[in-house]
Amino acid sequence: MDVRDRIVVVTGGASGIGAALARRFAEEGAAHVVVADLDEGNAEAVASEIGGSSARVDVSDGGQVAAFVDHVLARHGGIDLYCSNAGVAVGGGPEAPDDGWQRSWDVNVMGHVHAARALLPHWLERGEGYLLGTVSAAGLLNHIYAMPYGATKAAALSAMEWLAMAYGDRGVKVSALCPMGVRTPMLAGDPTGMLDPEAISPEEVADAVVAGLGDESFLILPHPKVATYSERRGADHDRWLHGMRRLRRQIDEALAAAGEGA
Repeated sequence: MDVRDRIVVVTGGASGIGAALARRFAEEGAAHVVVADLDEGNAEAVASEIGGSSARVDVSDGGQVAAFVDHVLARHGGIDLYCSNAGVAVGGGPEAPDDGWQRSWDVNVMGHVHAARALLPHWLERGEGYLLGTVSAAGLLNHIYAMPYGATKAAALSAMEWLAMAYGDRGVKVSALCPMGVRTPMLAGDPTGMLDPEAISPEEVADAVVAGLGDESFLILPHPKVATYSERRGADHDRWLHGMRRLRRQIDEALAAAGEGA
């Protein structure tokens, strides 16, 4: 897809990857970009900067998503590209609180599901539409310190795959954006710092997205090495798990040493 002259929606667009996507789509000549986020003030600021519009939307609420999509359709006559980008990161393992698990599910998975429910009737009727879901490399590789995040991102990837299988022959295109570390507020809140050395900017992610949409690739990987890691995981799962345990031990030891030296 070429976004020139297209109507584009970006959720989670007030900052980070979402804001970079909104700005890049405007630069690429999109007819109009709608920036949606719970952070109404920053969403409005990004929209004003690019000549778009903004809306406050909680993607975990199916009713809000449906009403939002209906509003955009009524105002602009269609939605060509919907970037389901909003996400949350909850760390820990089984001990993570139930509300953290539930919030992770509601945003990281159901945000995509609510979008698909609202968009598919419109897209199937006209035989065209594009859903870009921000998933994360954790959807392919898990996350050694964040069970709720890894589990829900894996579910999100599966949901996107399902949509591609079910509707790809009916004009609906689907891509899953799976970066590793990106210099956003979410990464800044990661106490392990495990992704910092190879973190890229949101603008670099936007570059990869524009290229991936142009190729209509299902997996968009701003960090190409994610493909290699995923292949290794599939080739020998036990060996891959051994490597992930070794990585966790190394990070644990580095964090302990840093704590002792503080």
